[in-house]
Amino acid sequence: MWSGLRGRLDIASKHEDLYLFKFILGNWITVVDILSDQDINILVKEKKLLPKDYHLKIKVHPKKGHKERELDIKGENGHDFRLILRQSILNPLDFSVILAFRPVNSNVIFRLRRYNGKSHEHTNMIEHSTFYDYHIHQATERYQQLGLREDAYAEPTDRFADFNEAISCLIEDCRFELPSGTQKSLFEGN
Repeated sequence: MWSGLRGRLDIASKHEDLYLFKFILGNWITVVDILSDQDINILVKEKKLLPKDYHLKIKVHPKKGHKERELDIKGENGHDFRLILRQSILNPLDFSVILAFRPVNSNVIFRLRRYNGKSHEHTNMIEHSTFYDYHIHQATERYQQLGLREDAYAEPTDRFADFNEAISCLIEDCRFELPSGTQKSLFEGN
């Protein structure tokens, strides 16, 4: 169940056909079927300040064949985000650097951006375009409307060629602020 956008983004009044409001125990709960491109952009552009002790808060999840690390982050407007980093143990070109939105009172992870390595061919289903390159996925309203994964659309990029460069791109593109004196390699050594 999506909730928590009302009052923070004030998007309900603009897209009433996409929202169902319920009054539960004195609180308005917003259930979202589809996030618009405008709403997605607002979330991506919201400033995300990493805490000074973020290295201590990183959750490492051992997985078969790859390393996965997560960090929950609060945006300046109060939205909850999760940074998810996956890297293959065997193939250095097989990685994903993901910014996800976490609606309040929900276990849903809505992927806003995903920076992928050059380890597989990607096809944009609507545009019928296929490529094999480093690429950046972005959530779109049109892919959600067709029932596809929110971040199924991607564009090739030459802005990164490895895992750490992909992290740097995400930091720059998605308004992360690192604590002063911090290197851009968020998960080095973990």
